Amino acid sequence: MKRHLLLLAVAMSPLAALAHDYPTSGRVEYVLECMQKHEGKYEYLYKCSCAIDYIAKEMSYDDYVTMSTASRNQTLAGERGAVFRDPAPVKDMASKVKALQANANKACHVAER
Repeated sequence: MKRHLLLLAVAMSPLAALAHDYPTSGRVEYVLECMQKHEGKYEYLYKCSCAIDYIAKEMSYDDYVTMSTASRNQTLAGERGAVFRDPAPVKDMASKVKALQANANKACHVAER
């Protein structure tokens, strides 16, 4: 019985690894933006890569895109920005992704900017 459970666990592990798989382009975009915020210092290649890996372990790519869009667009002025500033669910999404990014930055030694 234990052997069957072990085989099942081994067979399922690739599926678990793919559960929060981010496209390479999404990871590269995150790392480049993060490095740019830190004056392009090479050391941030590793730190920022660590941060996006941390985020990928915690949330699906689709959720990340939705929540980070909400967070980025909260500073838009006028009517366009109201969609991202005013609704409580959007504020919650922005807060959640900001907290996750802060945790990722702390775990990966990325200075806040």
